[in-house]
Amino acid sequence: MLGLGIFGSVVFFSLLTLVYVSRRSAANWVNFELPTVFWYSTLVILLSSVTLHLANQAFKREHFFTYRVQMGTTLTLGLAFITMQLAGWGQLFNQGITLTKSVAGAFVYLLSGLHILHILGGLVFLVVIFAEALRRISYVDSFVYSVNPPNQLRIRLVTTYWHFVDILWLFLFLFLLYQHS
Repeated sequence: MLGLGIFGSVVFFSLLTLVYVSRRSAANWVNFELPTVFWYSTLVILLSSVTLHLANQAFKREHFFTYRVQMGTTLTLGLAFITMQLAGWGQLFNQGITLTKSVAGAFVYLLSGLHILHILGGLVFLVVIFAEALRRISYVDSFVYSVNPPNQLRIRLVTTYWHFVDILWLFLFLFLLYQHS
């Protein structure tokens, strides 16, 4: 089911990028530089994939304290990414790039906004898993949780989804960077 959702998102964002390219010839197309903070947010979201990978490794090795720390770090980085994206919107707005004044700007808001929604979806599941990890502080409770196949699957699924939205942002960022260079 997750694979189908990822496939649908790939198709959807691919179509949006195709529409973006086709609209570049519009009379009211204004080219502008992407907000500088988008560079930093890209590094943050990629780092969040690293911390989630480290959390998974710690979970598999039964290093439950490290697992909790890395999960918390991943959540923090996810929230930082969203904050930076919103700051980027503020930079665009201050340049006069708004939804109604610029077709190019509207697409940047649309693509990054839809991606933020995907990140928020991932954060919801990360919060649920992180809260579960915090409830199981003792080694025995954590171990019993970790050997339960549905719990292992839940963590694998959220990790797959998170890596997908990270790769999706990298694609969108590089696409927008190329289009606005």
